[in-house]
Amino acid sequence: MYDIIIVGAGTAGLSAAIYGVRAGKSVLVLEASVYGGQIINTPEIENYPGIKHISGYEFATNLYEQAKELGAEIQFEKVIGIRSDNDTKIVITESQEYECKSIILATGAKNKPLGLKQENELIGAGISYCATCDGAFYRGKDVAVIGGGNTALEDANFLSAYCNKVYIIHRRDKFRGEEKILNTLKKKHNVEFLLNSQVKELLSDGSLTGIMLQEKNTDNQRRLDIKGLFIAIGQIPENLMFSEHVELDQGGYIVGKEDCKTKEDGIFVAGDCRTKTVRQLATAASDGAIAALAACEYIG
Repeated sequence: MYDIIIVGAGTAGLSAAIYGVRAGKSVLVLEASVYGGQIINTPEIENYPGIKHISGYEFATNLYEQAKELGAEIQFEKVIGIRSDNDTKIVITESQEYECKSIILATGAKNKPLGLKQENELIGAGISYCATCDGAFYRGKDVAVIGGGNTALEDANFLSAYCNKVYIIHRRDKFRGEEKILNTLKKKHNVEFLLNSQVKELLSDGSLTGIMLQEKNTDNQRRLDIKGLFIAIGQIPENLMFSEHVELDQGGYIVGKEDCKTKEDGIFVAGDCRTKTVRQLATAASDGAIAALAACEYIG
């Protein structure tokens, strides 16, 4: 019987583990693949308070080792469900079941990929899913943003302050994002809109050198010579297996406010898998701390 079981070993989950064990609770972290979450693919981090410069891999490894050294147990098993039995919570993996007093869901969210050849290989070498994380590395260079929602428009606005040229590529003829942000972008001399267009090919010499665009409903193609491609076409949370115990919004995110509580007592949520406006490394760590302390208070 564990005091706290945490599902997910990303920044939120491992931060929760640190706070849980330091509060004197027994903590088990269950992770389906590798520790670290999305940040492990980021080559350089410069926006985490107190750390001037660190790679995503080094940051994630430090967090993982810190949690283990403090006493958190970490097992690499895929969670396939949870259930409640009076005051006992049960976490079900592909191989066994674990009992606990409280659960923290920190499953994160996967970035929706374009599905093109070389896409995975070029992550960190020209392809990014986080403009605020990586934008400063493309200072003075030409870049492109793919997407039509607020995230894409906000990314383009952020990048326009650093980059020589910012292309915004959208497969439709209208953006879904807010008109106010769109109007701001229209006034910028270094922003160009490419509507009714899709990326058909990534060009590289080991790092991204450009992309090939295909105009919708025509045979017209265009090459863009860019150094950075920021993909903002959405994220995919994997929370459906928990839907009997927590509320999910239309996008599949777990409904939880800043206190990281869900609709069921004893189940908490932290990080990118919950409903929130800002999804950053610092906010994931913050969620982990809040969720762990809330779980400790619930356990008593």
